[in-house]
Amino acid sequence: MAKAVTRFVCQACGAVHPRWVGRCESCGEWNTIVEEVAERRPAPGGAARVAFVGLRGESEPPARIATGLAELDRVLGGGFVAGSAVLVGGDPGIGKSTLLLQAAAALARGGRRVLYVSGEEAVEQVRLRARRLGLADAPLHLAAATALRDIAETLGSERAAALVVIDSIQTMWLENLESAPGTVGQVRACSHELIRLAKASGFALVLVGHVTKEGAIAGPRVLEHMVDAVLYFEGDRGHQFRILRGVKNRFGATDEIGVFEMTEAGLAEVPNPSALFLAERRGNIAGSAVFAGLEGTRPVLLEVQALLAQNPGGAPRRPVVGWDAGRLAMLLAVLESRCGLRLAAHDVYLNIAGGLRVQEPAADLAVAAALASAAADRPTDAGMVFFGEVGLSGEVRQVPQADARLKEAAKLGFRAACLPRRSGRAKGRPAAPESLELDEIGHLADLVGRFGREAGNR
Repeated sequence: MAKAVTRFVCQACGAVHPRWVGRCESCGEWNTIVEEVAERRPAPGGAARVAFVGLRGESEPPARIATGLAELDRVLGGGFVAGSAVLVGGDPGIGKSTLLLQAAAALARGGRRVLYVSGEEAVEQVRLRARRLGLADAPLHLAAATALRDIAETLGSERAAALVVIDSIQTMWLENLESAPGTVGQVRACSHELIRLAKASGFALVLVGHVTKEGAIAGPRVLEHMVDAVLYFEGDRGHQFRILRGVKNRFGATDEIGVFEMTEAGLAEVPNPSALFLAERRGNIAGSAVFAGLEGTRPVLLEVQALLAQNPGGAPRRPVVGWDAGRLAMLLAVLESRCGLRLAAHDVYLNIAGGLRVQEPAADLAVAAALASAAADRPTDAGMVFFGEVGLSGEVRQVPQADARLKEAAKLGFRAACLPRRSGRAKGRPAAPESLELDEIGHLADLVGRFGREAGNR
């Protein structure tokens, strides 16, 4: 009998090493190298020629399976695609299973055959959650299993299933691999087999994945390349808002978001997140500014809050919630060097209210307005929104889709917008609503100067 070939695989990044070492050279993690049995490859021979076709074709767009949850369908690009594989990741307890159970129940009530396989919870636990959510009457088919061979045998005979949910992929295991469930080899092999079944049988597959402490999908990065869409379920447990963000989608736009609110009856859709994020805002407080942001194709208005506190000595603190700490450091340097705003002797606290994380540089101008307002102890105009990117020389740069941002601001009753000045190359002005007054600025010093000398002499 031939001796099994083994290899040493890092469980954090999937890198293969010739022997065991304490520290992975690829990702730098310690004690993550595990010995695994190498997958057997088929013997060469019997290969067929590959047929090539032209770019022109008459194929129809892929059919969509709408779930009825508008926010989920929005992130997916209109619904699940038959034969596709979707990976959903998020922190433990954030609501992944609740969201997928609601979507699966909605499809089952619509007459679709939906299979829900739980590897972490027993059937009674899933039933208990369904009763709490008011979904007990949905004709959903449940199973509690972790052996992939049994699951694959069952799914291989399915011809009418529209959606299959695997919760979670880290609990699945193949008996011909000696490594434990959740290891790189098991996750890769189980995912490959499930995706192959989905392509062959035509059902949409949803894989629930764990995340690491850094917030990335646990397991090998190749798992994200194998699936058609990757969705992250984000949110702070201290807030009721949950954000479903698409970071990869072969059948739709990326960086699209869906907003949900966690309630006692489950996750409720938020069709107008701007109004919800600004519901508790008080416009007469110094250090607050409204940012007209963009998440995917959706404009979202958010409140940026800044607080300055005297630092009696030592290195000043710069805590940031919901924004990039490195970008805040850069903006503080620009405010001090180009605008004369002295904040080196102060602790600076920055917060994006509502629990949403802002990633686009268009928030620079709103953050600068909040900092200048806090430094001068004078509130910004309660009816004004801000957006624009700030360069190292203090210039305010253009950002994409200004029209959509302005329309969203006008819809919520704002009467003015502070935005970058159009350069000579840019023709025309943004198509702003008539009720909105545009305040265009070219340099950050123009904004700081409107708060008076108090901002510079803080």
